[in-house]
Amino acid sequence: MSVERNQQTGKLRIRGKERQLILLLGDLMATGFSVIVALYFWAQKDWLDFSWDFLNQRAPFWFYLLPIAWSLLLIELYDVRKANRHSDVLRGVGSAAGFSLLIYLLIFFISDPNSLPRRGVAVFVVSAAALSIVWRFLYISIFTAPIFNRRVLMIGAGKAGTTLAQMVGKITPSPFTLVGYIDDDPEKQGMELEGYPVIGTGSGLLAHIKEHGITDLIFAISGELNPHLFRAVLAAEEEGIEVSSLPTVYEDIFGRVPIFLLQSDWILRSFIDQAHTSGLYESTKRMIDILGSLAGFLILVLLYPLFAFLILIDDGSPVLYQQMRVGKNGKPYRIYKFRTMRKDSEINGIAGMTATDDQRITRFGKILRRSHLDELPQVINILKGENSIVGPRAEQIELVNHFQEQIPFYRARLFVRPGLTGWAQINQRYASTVEDTAVKLEFDLYYIKHRNLLLDINIIIRTVGTVLGFRGL
Repeated sequence: MSVERNQQTGKLRIRGKERQLILLLGDLMATGFSVIVALYFWAQKDWLDFSWDFLNQRAPFWFYLLPIAWSLLLIELYDVRKANRHSDVLRGVGSAAGFSLLIYLLIFFISDPNSLPRRGVAVFVVSAAALSIVWRFLYISIFTAPIFNRRVLMIGAGKAGTTLAQMVGKITPSPFTLVGYIDDDPEKQGMELEGYPVIGTGSGLLAHIKEHGITDLIFAISGELNPHLFRAVLAAEEEGIEVSSLPTVYEDIFGRVPIFLLQSDWILRSFIDQAHTSGLYESTKRMIDILGSLAGFLILVLLYPLFAFLILIDDGSPVLYQQMRVGKNGKPYRIYKFRTMRKDSEINGIAGMTATDDQRITRFGKILRRSHLDELPQVINILKGENSIVGPRAEQIELVNHFQEQIPFYRARLFVRPGLTGWAQINQRYASTVEDTAVKLEFDLYYIKHRNLLLDINIIIRTVGTVLGFRGL
């Protein structure tokens, strides 16, 4: 990990990935100490007492892996934005504690009597929760301090630059301090756009950097670049100022691709090359899909009689809902779900977009949707290779045809197999408007561009938390 100090201002510059590593190391240290605390209190009721013999003879190997398991439960708090907010920390640690106790209870009731260290696990969970909160609050107090607060100039006060400025201004705490814009348009000089001033032109860039203590530049010009500005930006980078493109900053902050701020040939110039993955990743992902869908199929067999009965008494038959959806490369296929809407919810056989508190949803359907268990029959599609566990949501043929005419780059989401869950699904609820759909597309394209096994595991773990927490529609 490299923590850089800006040559001109003395400010420390820690990137998002480095902040995540700091958070992980702190969590592991806090939970590692929690293991020691748990072993000590566990040993107090044991005749061996807290000694090497106790550690060697009584503590099972898996007990020492609890810090890793706890860090996985906190995976949502490695989002740098959430890690900076006290309320999100309390919510995330509370969910991790509740989820870990639930897992332990399930294991406890199916295992042999007296085979699990109840005292040790209980003390670990309490200690890990308390120490995690202390560490996370300490992180917030340290890493939101002024010395770590980047001071940024936006190069370009056009649509792209002002849009990013507007969006960043709504984030609390802000990911950086935006000082203002640099733009060569004489008519914009002295203007205030989205609450930030245009402080000068490219010819005075180095002087403005020194005057305002700038640490970073965000390049937000998509058209022809003035040669003088180009040389000034290069000179600034030579002085230790970090220069980032607007799409890169947008993706880092929001976990989305800025589809409305990209040029029309972006797919050909950038996306296709970055969206390709290795054969090893694809093979491993398919293996995970098969194993996961087999486990899901067993759960489906167990739950089907109960769900079928509740659906039948709520709104009659059919139990399953079948509909044609668009798969990878635009190939249509038939999807299977538990029916959650009334039988008369479709007009002329065509389903519309689902809205929050949609009146077409049945009583039991609301429970299924909030738990996402209505998606469970899709394990059949996964086994057949039509779906994946992780990927963009499969959309109806009519909606795909409609959206691709209104939303740029919409068909790019068909580059991969659709998924039971996905980056868009865990970051935003059901889309009920074209605008909501555009935001979900930004998340989908981010996933396609950055997908890897770690991101897939992140999504799966967060989906489990969403299901258990009933945080669906």
